[in-house]
Amino acid sequence: MEIILKYFADFTDTQLKQLEALDALYKDWNEKINVISRKDIGSLYEKHVLHSLSIAAAYNFDAGNTVLDLGCGGGFPGIPLAIFFPEVQFHMVDSIAKKLKVVEEVANAIGLKNITTQHTRVEAIKDKKFDYVVSRAVAPLKDLWRWSKPIISKNNAQRSEDTPAPGLICLKGGDLALEIQQSGTRPYITSIIDLFPEPYFEEKYILYVPK
Repeated sequence: MEIILKYFADFTDTQLKQLEALDALYKDWNEKINVISRKDIGSLYEKHVLHSLSIAAAYNFDAGNTVLDLGCGGGFPGIPLAIFFPEVQFHMVDSIAKKLKVVEEVANAIGLKNITTQHTRVEAIKDKKFDYVVSRAVAPLKDLWRWSKPIISKNNAQRSEDTPAPGLICLKGGDLALEIQQSGTRPYITSIIDLFPEPYFEEKYILYVPK
């Protein structure tokens, strides 16, 4: 938890309690349903929570915005972002039902009211639009963009000055040159180590593709 407070200072008491509760909850649920690598569970706050919150460090969401977490797994980046942005609605989607059970149980345990879940493949969502799609290490950028583009809202003229236009925001690692080239997109790239200068974040990036 200390590593979160090293980079963020403006949490409410509720947010602090929610963040602090994640450690025991994920340790407990990970024993039943493996959603986090066993070797990483001891580094939950750095490798999962802070990594997820890099999106919040780079981009603002406005109250009332809707965000879809594509392939949310056990809840990253969506749960930390939902704690950070309590006025934003997060829709957590995964094709594996037991992972969504973890998301629902964790959200209920910490009193998160701004999360909904859906057991489906994202390409099956036809009836909803979202301001943003977020994702972490789910698929190549080409596929993420193909799945996301149809469900991202048109440009939102009401957004604040520091809030990005609707689009895809994903967490990626490694050498991305070929992946970006094959995607046909021209993402804005943020090096996470510039936000959080910790060795773990070397060669980890936020990619933002506006619609």
